[in-house]
Amino acid sequence: MTTTATTRSASSSVSPRVWLGIALVGVVLAVLPFVLGATVGQSWIRTVNFALLYVMLALGLNIVVGFAGLLDLGYIAFYAVGAYVWAMLASPHFGLHLPFWVVLPAGVLLAAIFGILLGIPVLRLRGDYLAIVTLGFGEIIRIFMNNLDAPVNITNGPQGINRVDSFSVGSFIFGRTETLMGFRITGPEKYYFLLMALTLLILLVCVRLQNSRIGRAWEAVREDEVAAQAMGINTRNIKLLAFAMGASFGGVAGAMFASMQGFVSPESFSLTESISVLCMVVLGGMGNIPGVILGALLLAVLPEFLRAIVVPLQQAAFGEVVLDPEAIRMLMFGFALVLVMIFRPAGLWPSAVRRREFKAIAKEQP
Repeated sequence: MTTTATTRSASSSVSPRVWLGIALVGVVLAVLPFVLGATVGQSWIRTVNFALLYVMLALGLNIVVGFAGLLDLGYIAFYAVGAYVWAMLASPHFGLHLPFWVVLPAGVLLAAIFGILLGIPVLRLRGDYLAIVTLGFGEIIRIFMNNLDAPVNITNGPQGINRVDSFSVGSFIFGRTETLMGFRITGPEKYYFLLMALTLLILLVCVRLQNSRIGRAWEAVREDEVAAQAMGINTRNIKLLAFAMGASFGGVAGAMFASMQGFVSPESFSLTESISVLCMVVLGGMGNIPGVILGALLLAVLPEFLRAIVVPLQQAAFGEVVLDPEAIRMLMFGFALVLVMIFRPAGLWPSAVRRREFKAIAKEQP
C-alpha cells in the first residue's frame, strides 16, 4: 500500500513538469518562424522547412533500417515518386490541377506500392547484397524520371516539371503571402506549420508502431531473422510492411517538396540524397526516434550554418575569400561525422538496446 501510494505521488509530481515542458516546446515551435523571419530572414525559415522534410524522410528510413534492420540505399526513390505524382497531377504538365486530398493520398499509395515492389525481390538478401540492390533501385527510378520524355512525354525528362501547384485548401494557398486579421504571414511561414503538423503525425505513427506488436516483430527480425521465423513471425510480410510504411512517409515528404518548390527534376533525387538521409539515421541513433530526429535536424541545418559563416570568417581573417566555401563546408562536415563515428559509434542519441550492444562489444574486445 505504501509503495503504491509513493508511486502515485511520484507520478503526479512529475506529470505537471512533463506537461509544462511540452507546453514550452509547443510555444517555441509556434513562434519560431516569426522570430526567424524578423531576425535572420525568410531564407532560414525555408531551411527549417527543408529540415522538417528531412525529418520525415529520416523517420521513414528509420522504420526500414532502424526497426527492421534492412539496409536501404535507394530510399530517395520513394521521395521522387511522391514528388512526381504531385507534379504530374497538380501542374499544367498534363493540364490537371487536382486538390491535395486526391494528390497526396495518390502519392503516398504509389510510393507504398513501389516500396512493396522493391521488397519482394530482396526478401532473401542481407547486408551488402541488399544495399547494392536497393542502390540500383534508387538509380533506376532516377534514370526513368530522366528519360520518360520520349516517345510519350511523361516526366519532361531532365528539364523537369515546373509551375507545380502549391498546397491549397480552398482559396487559402500556402505558397502565397497573405494578410490574416491584419497580420502578414508569408508562404514559408504557412508551409512551416503544415510541415510541422505532418511531421508530428508521422512521429505519432512511428511511436505507436514501435510500441506495437508489429514494432516488436521488426526488432526481432533485426536481431535474428531465423529465430524470429522460428518463433512464428511471418518475416516475409513483416519486411514488406516495413518497406511499404517507410516508403509511404517518403511519398508524403516528396509531395510536400514538389508543392513547396513548384518545380521537380531528376537531379533532386540522386544517390547523394539517399546517403545523406541514411547518415541522419546513423548519426542520430538507429532505432531511436528522438535520435533520428536530432540527426536529421543537425545534418539539415548545420551545413547551411557552415555555409553562412565560412565566407565572413575568411574575409575577417584574410581580407578575402581564399578557399572555396563549399569545399570548406564539406570538409568540416565530413570531419564532424568522422569524430562522431569514433567517439559515439552508436549515434548521438542511441536507443537503450544499441547502447547495451555496443558496450558488450567493447568489453569483448581485448
